[in-house]
Amino acid sequence: MGITFENAIQQTQDLLSQIEFLDTDTITQEITELVSTENGARGFFVTYSTSDLSYTEYPSLEVITALKTSPTLVNELLVKNLVMSTAMVIYHRSQGDEENARGSEKVQEKNSQLIKQLLSPALGEKLRQLATSLNTGQGEYQAFLERWGYDDCQRQAIAEIIQTFL
Repeated sequence: MGITFENAIQQTQDLLSQIEFLDTDTITQEITELVSTENGARGFFVTYSTSDLSYTEYPSLEVITALKTSPTLVNELLVKNLVMSTAMVIYHRSQGDEENARGSEKVQEKNSQLIKQLLSPALGEKLRQLATSLNTGQGEYQAFLERWGYDDCQRQAIAEIIQTFL
């Protein structure tokens, strides 16, 4: 049986807490193992994206190298994480919750940095599919957008941020 989402979160927390003591090969290997499964990748991203540790402020070569080993899982999660964090910035601000809005902006920025570093034809295609769903109300990401119930303001913000990559 593969790793659970909860175990992946814990493994990522453990890795990040020890990161300054680990060699680059170990860091790359551990992240590679995490992102090789959906639960592992989800757990990695939720922990990495919300971490306040300086190591996560800008993606390191070890992180980028490891993420490139699982492009199918990683691309999908990066796109969805960018969507969700962008939408949550709008939501929190509409509720007057600036602290959580700033936290969502941090997640948005980290995902944007990762997308910039990992932008490939396949990732670009995922972003174009998202743009199509936003523009037409149909396509690959429509069910995802509907499931989360994003309003027009959130959809506009999502469309604007993905344009920077297209």
